[in-house]
Amino acid sequence: MAQYLVLIYEDEAGWAAWGPKAEAAMAEHTRFGETHGGTAMVGGAWLQSASTATTIRDGVVSDGPFAETKEVLGGYYLLEAEDLDAALDLAKQIPAPFGGLEVRPIRTVG
Repeated sequence: MAQYLVLIYEDEAGWAAWGPKAEAAMAEHTRFGETHGGTAMVGGAWLQSASTATTIRDGVVSDGPFAETKEVLGGYYLLEAEDLDAALDLAKQIPAPFGGLEVRPIRTVG
């Protein structure tokens, strides 16, 4: 089994407004975790807002994310799947109502 990181990039304003769309998405995240937790889903987390980020570039520490963008990394899932197609099928079940997902294979060393 290969591992894939699903990065969730969204506009934080949608979550901050916390309306019906955000409530429905949260219910979908819960359902995804209940369905795939302990099997295909190895882990995952909802990150604090980008305003809490601290970055390091060339040894210099600064507040905030690397770039000013509308969509920021808001969370992730670590999945196990037979191949990329299977990982994409799983990732399609992950809600991202205020943005989108990026699926990347974990590089194995050794």
